[in-house]
Amino acid sequence: QIRLKNIRNVYGRCLWYRLRLLQPQQNIIPTVKKIVLLAGWALFLFLVYKVSKTDREYQEYNPYEVLHLDHGASISEIKKQYRALSLKYHPDKGGDEVMFMRIAKAYAALTDEESRKNWEEFGNPDGPQATSFGIALPAWIVDQKNSILVLFVYGLAFMVILPVVVGSWWYRSIRYSGDQILIRTTQIYTYFVYKTRNMDMKRLTMVLAGASEFDPQYNKDATSRPADNTWIPQLIREIGGINLKKNEPPLTCPYSLKARVLLLTHLARIKVPEVLEEDQQFILKKSPALLQEMINVICQLIIMARSREEREFRAPSLGSLENCMKLSQMTVQGLQQFKSPLLQLPHIEEDNLRRVSNHKKYKIKSIQDLVSLKGSDRRNLLHFLEDKKYEEVMAVLGSFPYVTMDIKPQVLDDEDSNNITVGSLVTVLVTLTRQTMAEVFEKEQSICAAEEQPTEEGQGDVNKVKSKGWQQKNKGTKKASKSKKKKPLKKKPVPPSLQPPKQQKQKQANGDVVVKEEEEEVSDKGSDSEEEETNRDSQSEKDDGSDRDSDREQDEKQ
Repeated sequence: QIRLKNIRNVYGRCLWYRLRLLQPQQNIIPTVKKIVLLAGWALFLFLVYKVSKTDREYQEYNPYEVLHLDHGASISEIKKQYRALSLKYHPDKGGDEVMFMRIAKAYAALTDEESRKNWEEFGNPDGPQATSFGIALPAWIVDQKNSILVLFVYGLAFMVILPVVVGSWWYRSIRYSGDQILIRTTQIYTYFVYKTRNMDMKRLTMVLAGASEFDPQYNKDATSRPADNTWIPQLIREIGGINLKKNEPPLTCPYSLKARVLLLTHLARIKVPEVLEEDQQFILKKSPALLQEMINVICQLIIMARSREEREFRAPSLGSLENCMKLSQMTVQGLQQFKSPLLQLPHIEEDNLRRVSNHKKYKIKSIQDLVSLKGSDRRNLLHFLEDKKYEEVMAVLGSFPYVTMDIKPQVLDDEDSNNITVGSLVTVLVTLTRQTMAEVFEKEQSICAAEEQPTEEGQGDVNKVKSKGWQQKNKGTKKASKSKKKKPLKKKPVPPSLQPPKQQKQKQANGDVVVKEEEEEVSDKGSDSEEEETNRDSQSEKDDGSDRDSDREQDEKQ
C-alpha cells in the first residue's frame, strides 16, 4: 500500500497516468441492450413456467363416456340409454343440439359395425381426420379491428428500422478497415510513404498528424474550438522549427497542424493549457494504432516492390520503418529523439541529469545501467536526492517492466530435436518472460542477505588470520631495526652434495605422517628474504640521503 501511494503521488502529474485513470464517457446503448436482453430472458422463463403449469385439454374420444355407460355394456343397454338421453337433449324439446349430436355419434359408433371399426382403428367413428396447423398469436393481433395498426407496425419495423440499421452498419464497415482505422487514413499514409522513401522524425510526425481520425469532418470524437486560433500559434512559437509555408494538404490543414503541435508538445514535455488537454489525450490515445497502421503500409509497399521487377516502383527504406517504431516508443515515454531515458524518472531533470550521466565512477546512460547497480552504489549516485524523493524514484523504477527472452531452435518430429541438419525444418521457440523491476530488486536483496550470513560467521577466523599477519609484520620491523645496526654477512651457497639429508617424514605409532622440517626451512627462508629486503631498503635510503647532501653542497658553492 505504501508503494501504491508513492506511485500515485509521483504519477499524479504524468499524462499517461491520468489517461489510465480517466473514466470514459458513459454510453447508454450498451446498458439498454443489456436491459432488453435480461427482459427477454425473463419473459421466456415466465412463459416456460406457465406452460408447465397448464393442464392438457385434449382427451381421447370415448363413446361409452358420452353415453354414461361402463365399458363393455350390451346393445340393449346402449339403446335404452340412447333413448333416455335423446329425449332429454333433443332440439325439438328444448335440449342442447351439440350434445344431441355427440350422443347420436356415440350411439352410431357402438351399434354400427363400420363406425365401430373406425373408432377402434383411428379413434374416431368418422374415420381418419385431417391434421390442421396454426400459429399461436395473441387475439388482438388477429382481431380485424386492429388490422391497420398491425400493418403499420410491421411496415415500420421491416421497411424503415431494419434498412436503416443495416445501412448504417454497412456504411460504417466500408469506411473502416479491420483494425478500426479509416480507409481514408490508410490511403493518405500510402500516398505519402510512397512519395517520401526516407522519412525522418520530423516528416514522420507530420504524416502521422494528417490522419482523418483527427478531422472533425470524418470523426465525431475530434473537436475544433475557437480557442485553438489563439493557443496553437503560441505553442508553435514555443516549440519552433515548424514550417508553415509549404502547402501540402491535408498535412497543412488546421486539424493536422493542431494534432502535430500537441504531439510535439507532449514529446518536448511542454505543458499545454487546460483547454487543449482533452484534445491532447485524444491524440495520444489514437497515435499507437495509427503508427501500427503506418508500419503495415510500409511493409506492404516493401513486399510489393520486391514482388515486382519494375524499377519505377520504389520501395520505402528500412530507416522509415525503424523511425516508426522509434516514434511509437517516444510517444509512450514522452521523450524526444536522442534524449536520455532517465528523464522518465521523477525528480530527475536536465540539471540533475548531468550528475548522473557524467559521473566519474558510474557511467549511466540508460535505465538498465541504473538498475544493474547495487543498492548502495545507486544511493551514492543519487545522493543529491532526499530520502523521500529517492523512495519515489525507486517506486517508479520498480513499476518498469523487465522482459527476458529465451530462444530455443529445434526440429520437430525428429528423434533428436536439437540436432539440426541441412534441409531440416527448424522451429524457433521464443519465450518472453515479463516481470517488474520490483521483483528484480527483491531477488537482489535476498541474494545479498544470503551472502552476508556466511561472511558474518567467518569473521572470527578472518580476525585470527589478520592478527597473525600483524604479528609477522611486527617481527619483520624488529629484525629490520636490528639489521640497521649490524651489517648483514653474505653467506656462501653450499653445494648440494655437502648438504645433509633431510628427514621429510616421521612415522608415528598410529601410522600418521607429519611434515616438520620442511615447514621450518620455509619459515627460515622467509625470514632471510625479509631481512635482505629491509637491508636493501636501508641502503637505498642512505644513498638517497648522500645524493641530496652532495647537491646541497654544490648549490652553496655556486
